Amino acid sequence: MTAAAMAKQAGADFAGRTAVVTGAAGGIGLEIARQLAACGASVALLDMNAAAVTAAATGLDGAQRHLALAVDVSVRTEVERAVASVLDAMGRIDILVNSAGVALLEPAGEVTQAAWERTLAVNLTAPLLLAQAVAPAMCARCHGRIINLASQASVIALRSHAAYCASKAGLLGLTRVLALEWAAYGITVNAISPTVVDTPMGRQAWAGEAGDAMRALIPTGRFAQPAEIAQLALFLASAHAGMLTGENIVIDGGYSIQ
Repeated sequence: MTAAAMAKQAGADFAGRTAVVTGAAGGIGLEIARQLAACGASVALLDMNAAAVTAAATGLDGAQRHLALAVDVSVRTEVERAVASVLDAMGRIDILVNSAGVALLEPAGEVTQAAWERTLAVNLTAPLLLAQAVAPAMCARCHGRIINLASQASVIALRSHAAYCASKAGLLGLTRVLALEWAAYGITVNAISPTVVDTPMGRQAWAGEAGDAMRALIPTGRFAQPAEIAQLALFLASAHAGMLTGENIVIDGGYSIQ
């Protein structure tokens, strides 16, 4: 049974719902988009890579339901234009998954201002811009699910990850404030913090000896799979998670319990 089939069997039926997923041309974002589509959702896929995000959208179940948009999610005007396009095409937004991210790794003493600012722009500012843009539509329906992809780097230190750790720790703070302020409007806001995930970005950042050493520190002895992260995202987006908000759920194979 596929991951999407298991999610649907567990009650994650998103027929009639619209989801916006950033970073959806590949990796975790694409897998979440796939599983949402397989469970009946109409999905707006946002990514900077126009060709890749268009190809991703056409490959989803029920391709005619979906929308592909080339967007720099760190730019407010582009985000607002994209959200307006989704509402015009689909009429509603029920779910936002902030999955877009960058990992520009440098030792702390060598982090450039450009790398620092780009990391925070994509990993922290963009989720705020997207949340602000979709909130009015969610408030109007008294229902919404916002899911932020953080990282185990939000709660632990990793060498050469100064900008990345700072951005993901900040994302947890943002998640909690949005959850507190918007709960009265029927909107839940949660974060997912995976260990290294077996995606192109994860494989690049943790190639060779560094990856071997990291696996040795994870009690389960492996990196996470995108489908495992997507399954949790679907749960958080479902009706079953209505009392879960402001949480950071760590999927790290036991790394952080040691």
